[in-house]
Amino acid sequence: MSDLLERLRGRGWRMTAQRRVVAEVLDGEHVHLTADEVHARAVAKLPEISRATVYNTLGELVTLGEVLEVSTDQRAKRYDPNAHRPHHHLVCAQCGAIRDVHPVGNPLADLPASERFGFTVSDVEVTYRGVCPNCAAA
Repeated sequence: MSDLLERLRGRGWRMTAQRRVVAEVLDGEHVHLTADEVHARAVAKLPEISRATVYNTLGELVTLGEVLEVSTDQRAKRYDPNAHRPHHHLVCAQCGAIRDVHPVGNPLADLPASERFGFTVSDVEVTYRGVCPNCAAA
């Protein structure tokens, strides 16, 4: 489970009602919501929250490094509160469901020097694609 709210409190982030609601919506395991999904869930908790406030808050959380912007396809960016534990993503090619995965090994070490073309590689993003059990059963 994500510890987003605790991390934000620990940073002394000013916790307005609107910010708290956005953080609560994002807090959890395997959360990868679009900004519109965050807004819809936030409105259910705090009807007066605006779309602009949600977008601004998401931008602040990304800038702080407390939430990751994830793009697994050509559609909307998704927001992942699991920003402090290295992980990859498993994406269903049919419904778009996303799960965090933590494979063993070091993907940086798996890239041979001959394939680095002189780059100093600092980060790796891996996306596994397949079909989730729900779509496979349908």
